[in-house]
Amino acid sequence: MRPGPLAKLRNRATVRRFHRLYYDSAARTWGNTTWLGVKVQKCPLDLWVYQELLNEVRPELVIETGTYAGGSALFLASCLDLIDCGRVITVDIADHADRPQHDRITYLKASSVDPAVVERLRGEAGRADRVLVILDSDHSRDHVLAELEVYAPLVTPSSYLVVEDTNMNGRPVLPDSGPGPYEAVDAFLRDNPAFERDPAREKFFMTFNPGGYLRRVDDRA
Repeated sequence: MRPGPLAKLRNRATVRRFHRLYYDSAARTWGNTTWLGVKVQKCPLDLWVYQELLNEVRPELVIETGTYAGGSALFLASCLDLIDCGRVITVDIADHADRPQHDRITYLKASSVDPAVVERLRGEAGRADRVLVILDSDHSRDHVLAELEVYAPLVTPSSYLVVEDTNMNGRPVLPDSGPGPYEAVDAFLRDNPAFERDPAREKFFMTFNPGGYLRRVDDRA
């Protein structure tokens, strides 16, 4: 039986409280999460969704912006190992000591919106039948919107463009962070009917990426 309106409100309030508790306890939760010993700094519920996406889409190329320690790139590469498909190109403006080495991972040091990097990734995507993109670098609205504009065309139909940390600016964490990823997604979707939010990817109730799982539904991008 489906919950009624009051039950839905109570559930939503419970999730928001837990979300804030979990996020604000970073030292013991997401800030202390590792994959094969490498820091990931993501919600494990989202990581589980990622492995489902990889198995469903079976991308030949995964593009990630925002590398940090390389834990998420290693997680993605490990999942791709299991399905024997694809590779990861991950871009970050900074170096980080001891990033993991893996045959499926290529690291690029640059701004994710550097024209030379974008052109290189456009070429890589052009040689892949299925491309999935994850945006997790600078979380300001303008930067994320700039990333969306250049990376959205690289995503293949029925694949996904994931915008991370849409929980910022009070959704429900970091209420004073200012316009960020969520606001960028809102602005992007107004002019890009080729993409739609996929709420089914938020099935575990809590996600660091609310409204950020974008599915490409057709070729208009």
